Amino acid sequence: MRLRHAVGGICLAAGLLGGAPGPDPVAAAPAQAAGAPFGTEAVEPAEPTPAIAARLFSQDGAVSVVRSRGTVPAWRVTADGRVLGDIGSTYEIAGSVGYSGRPLDVLVAVTADGRIAGAELMQHNEPILTLGISTEDIAAYVGAFRGYDLTRPALERSGGTAAAQGEGLPDVISRATVTTGVIRDAILRTARTLAAARGVAGEGGGIDRQSLEPRDWAALLAEGGLATASADLAQARAALAGAKVPLPDGEGVFLELFAGVIDPPTVGENLLGAPPFSRAMAMMRPGDSALLVGSAGMQSHRGAAWRQTGQFERVTVVQGDTRFQPTEADFLRIDKLAIAGAPELREISVFRLPGEEIDPTHPFRVEVTATRPTDAGEATMTVGLDYAMPAAYRLAPPQVEAEAPLWVSAWQKKRASVIGVGAMLAVLGAILFLQESFVRRPRLWRWGRIGFLSVTLVWLGWIAGGQLSVVQVVAFLHSLLTGFRWETFLIEPVIFMLWGFVGLGLLFWGRGVYCGWLCPFGALQEITNEIAQRLKVPQIEVPFAVQERLWVIKYTLFIAILALSFYSMEQALVLAEVEPFKTAMSMRFMRAWPFVAFVVALLVAGLFIERFYCRYLCPLGAALAIPAKLKLFDWLHRRPQCGRECRLCEQQCTVGAIDPIGRINPNECVLCLRCQMIYHDPATCTVLKRRAARG
Repeated sequence: MRLRHAVGGICLAAGLLGGAPGPDPVAAAPAQAAGAPFGTEAVEPAEPTPAIAARLFSQDGAVSVVRSRGTVPAWRVTADGRVLGDIGSTYEIAGSVGYSGRPLDVLVAVTADGRIAGAELMQHNEPILTLGISTEDIAAYVGAFRGYDLTRPALERSGGTAAAQGEGLPDVISRATVTTGVIRDAILRTARTLAAARGVAGEGGGIDRQSLEPRDWAALLAEGGLATASADLAQARAALAGAKVPLPDGEGVFLELFAGVIDPPTVGENLLGAPPFSRAMAMMRPGDSALLVGSAGMQSHRGAAWRQTGQFERVTVVQGDTRFQPTEADFLRIDKLAIAGAPELREISVFRLPGEEIDPTHPFRVEVTATRPTDAGEATMTVGLDYAMPAAYRLAPPQVEAEAPLWVSAWQKKRASVIGVGAMLAVLGAILFLQESFVRRPRLWRWGRIGFLSVTLVWLGWIAGGQLSVVQVVAFLHSLLTGFRWETFLIEPVIFMLWGFVGLGLLFWGRGVYCGWLCPFGALQEITNEIAQRLKVPQIEVPFAVQERLWVIKYTLFIAILALSFYSMEQALVLAEVEPFKTAMSMRFMRAWPFVAFVVALLVAGLFIERFYCRYLCPLGAALAIPAKLKLFDWLHRRPQCGRECRLCEQQCTVGAIDPIGRINPNECVLCLRCQMIYHDPATCTVLKRRAARG
């Protein structure tokens, strides 16, 4: 089966679920082959066994599971001759792909009345998303969809008021919103597809078995209650040429065929009369339907061989990939039609159509085959008619209310965060576009920057969950290979807005848009170092030659994480734990002590070397620096004297991005604007001081 990526790897890039920048390492579900190269394995949808089907439909006894390949591929489940419902695979129907960019498959069982009977996680390749979230937690979340009614109107579900989105559905798992959101979307899409395909109207797939309106033969043909096809003798002689017993010359009817589903009383009772119609319906098991086949002409649609074989080999019902030939047990002979205006028919048969194989509410074809022996073997002719049940004979399905896309409800629920992030981005945009006015006022620059970084740390990082991660960069690169859906990308509004702004910022200003202003952990380092300097903690000046070589570390880490992800996303996520973001921001230091100790060590190092982690270890900074080479504008001013007559900016640079000859390295600059404040300050800039002294 072709591997589908309809949901696609964009769920990776959409953000690590509420801002969590990387999963805790753990083995994936057993369905994943260890170390399998990314996206190389062939994937088949999960198939329900009778034991799984019984579990999904809460049945203690034996159940039968039969593959149904109609318009919607599914499995029909019956027990004791009763149709329980259908089971569908989210991967086969909805193309569900998870956080890892690889298939995520849930079997969803839907009852005949449009209720989710159960759902079971069958395959996933998701590592654990945060500490304490396990495969069992995700499986429990999947199981919580049991009992959800797809047909109840929103007003009923909400007690008579406007329904909140997702009413009656399990809440997504905190810090796992993308994966659980994708699961929710896949389950609901699959369940609604199954419900719509089956008519969501009880046993029989939506056939009106109650209404009875008087009809004559002509009216039934006009409404489409019966379909008809015919072949004359001339056509038969051409198709059966060479028959040992030739067909007679002249004109005439070889086979005139009539067929239709007679379950609606308007069709069946009018055609047969009440007692024969009742006998025909009594032959049906729950979920089955009755097909009337009548014929006139020289050719019999039944033949005589069925009396020895028990199989009506001349009659075939075709629907999709299913070809059904009735047996003697499926047959009821009818001698005469009761309906007014009916023609004289040579044979009339009622055949049982098993519900697990043929869906009478979907179009199908009835074929009657005629064969004649020839000297070379057999000549064959097939007369077929196409039948589609008219809407007049079907129940109007209950309104299946579609939930708004998950991303819509996510943006509604996080309206305050969206507004807050929007305000932050607007302020930052104004600062960067009007930077000269900003940096010409040293006090405004100093307190404005400290204030903005404080908001970034406390509100964006610890409250709104706006910490980006290198894992998202790696995931986005994978999504370019596997395809993506914007709906999934939008599930995390804060992450979406940040990445959108950072993407534009890379073209306008470089990596410093995020690293210098919007990174909560970067803000934490700068604020703690500011406090350390005020407390007279000695600062270590790293020689530029040494610093250049230390920069290699973060670029190496990024390349290693990216390369490893193509072999095993799980192992790449383990290596991505070099990022302290999850421990410090997403989990607010509430984590196992080795992770906390690692973060504390980085912060302590940052007390002596400002932004120590940003300078030498951050793979996210390295990832952003590479596309930043496409920067369109250069709004950081320098003078010819910079680096020659004055090295003050180099000494004051937060991350050591200015080399000894005064050039600013855009790959390392975090756009703090300190050098621009010095550049415009006549009380600080050596060049301006000299000019003032000469002037």
